[in-house]
Amino acid sequence: MISNYIENANFEDTGFSYTLSIISGKYKMIILYCLMEFRVVRYSELKRYIRSISHKTLSNSLKELERDGLILRQEYPQIPPKVEYRLSEKGMSLMVILDQLCVWGETHRN
Repeated sequence: MISNYIENANFEDTGFSYTLSIISGKYKMIILYCLMEFRVVRYSELKRYIRSISHKTLSNSLKELERDGLILRQEYPQIPPKVEYRLSEKGMSLMVILDQLCVWGETHRN
């Protein structure tokens, strides 16, 4: 599998490059992990869970994850506004990989 990437002269055209492009960034995998664990999460809950993230970064990351089809955004017409996020089918399919990253980390951390 890796040899296919090495032989491919244009790294940007690989599946590996595509995957990295949609989950890259400091917080996207944390957001995905949170949605995997808690299923449906409101914006304010994500902000509390990821204390170090700014509102702008959280908002931008959520927009990008939604644009890339990994999460679904549900807005309820009420006051105050209520918005919930959940993984899409595409996002759920990525959780196998994210789970393996967790397993690897638990095995190899000091």
